[in-house]
Amino acid sequence: MKRALLSVYDKTDIVSFAQGLIDLGFELVATGGTQTALTEAGLAVTPVETITGFPEMLGGRVKTLHPAVHAGILARREDPADMAAIAAQDIAPVDVVAINLYPFAATIAQPGVTRGEAIEQIDIGGPTALRAAAKNAAAVWAVCDPADYAAALAGIAEDDGDLRQRLAAKVFQTTAAYDAQIAAYLDPEPFPVQFTPTYTRRELMRYGENSHQQAAFYVAPDAPAASLANATQLHGKAMSYNNLKDADAALAMVQEFDRPAVVAVKHMNPCGIGLGDTIEAAWDKAYAADSMSIFGGIIALNRPVDLATATKMHALFLEIIMAPSFDDDAYAILAKKKNLRLLTLSLGTHPQGQLESVSVVGGLLRQTRDEQIETSADLTVVTKLAPTPEQEAALLFAQQVVKHVKSNAIVVAKADQTLGIGAGQMNRIGSVEIAIRQAQTNPAFAGAVMASDAFFPMDDCVRYAAQHGIRAIIQPGGSIRDADSIAVADEYGIAMVTTGVRHFRH
Repeated sequence: MKRALLSVYDKTDIVSFAQGLIDLGFELVATGGTQTALTEAGLAVTPVETITGFPEMLGGRVKTLHPAVHAGILARREDPADMAAIAAQDIAPVDVVAINLYPFAATIAQPGVTRGEAIEQIDIGGPTALRAAAKNAAAVWAVCDPADYAAALAGIAEDDGDLRQRLAAKVFQTTAAYDAQIAAYLDPEPFPVQFTPTYTRRELMRYGENSHQQAAFYVAPDAPAASLANATQLHGKAMSYNNLKDADAALAMVQEFDRPAVVAVKHMNPCGIGLGDTIEAAWDKAYAADSMSIFGGIIALNRPVDLATATKMHALFLEIIMAPSFDDDAYAILAKKKNLRLLTLSLGTHPQGQLESVSVVGGLLRQTRDEQIETSADLTVVTKLAPTPEQEAALLFAQQVVKHVKSNAIVVAKADQTLGIGAGQMNRIGSVEIAIRQAQTNPAFAGAVMASDAFFPMDDCVRYAAQHGIRAIIQPGGSIRDADSIAVADEYGIAMVTTGVRHFRH
């Protein structure tokens, strides 16, 4: 009779899986809680201590760590010496190992969990037995996920060697991820010498950035609530690779604001951001910021979507609308567009101290997020004229936006609305020209201010801005030619403040 070792924390479907094994002629060997569950279901089970000759020890820390178990798993069936060795010790081969691990990640995610409690959820025997079975996948079935029980039973019945190898690979993927989570918890250093990220594939995508590229969406086990990993799609086509990147950018922007805010994004840059006393007023500002570029845009709102706002959005072609929630009548009108993606997700402040990564060929770059938000206390007036309170509010708003714009980045704004945005140009004056040209089409342009993500290397940007209606400027400062830009600002009678903080976004 073949033997199966069962030791599962998550007992989902374990009884039906065990019954299936019995039907295929297997003897069941199980540990503590698993044995109890199977016995209560009326199945014949051999306790693991009967095989090992030792009781479970140390409060359950030691159950399967014994040669009577591991020799039975690891013995190479095609090797006469291995088989003779276990026979001499009266050890039977183990042909199926079904184990899932203690919930370490779920444990440390709970508020108030102590280090000692977390340590107790580090599984030792489970990964060891699974890895042994996966190593000997030429003969042994290693099953670590209840979702695979049905396929495993069918594969065992058919002796499907390909499936057995795939399940073995899944074991090593699972244990590698498990160890990575433990390592990250035990050593929270943001830049460890050995960095081993772990993600779970959420979905295979139709294609990547372009139709000839393949792609998949992976999520982190500790993904914050305010992330696309935890968003719920209520309606519309499946999210694409580019959709996810744009939506992530929009989420980061809308999280900047406490007031009702609407962010419209195209190609990971904002094309319009509006603030208001209501979400409808914020929408009106965001739409008016660039009513052309918003076509096909990704929209993020930090308040529930009401009918009035939904009615206005419904009049446009939009790719995605995401918000904390949709009023029933608002959802009804937006859902009339079958392809429009409607997402709900938490839009709370992004957790502080998060790291972001970007791949390069052969490596990975990691850095802390740009979470700097300048306040009045961070501003140094460098011109003869100081900004008015209204201008200062507009400067700080523009500064919050500019750090989300691809460098070279320029934002022209009022206190509650972007008016023009220049992004990603190879020279800064090009971004200034684009931003001001767009801003000048807006009736609210008079008295607008301008933010720059980095210093002005020459005075041409300030001169152009002053000549075209900009009344105040915020920038980091630090150029060897700062004095030239300040002199031009004084010449034209505009205010300039510096922050000492650069906000490049490549």
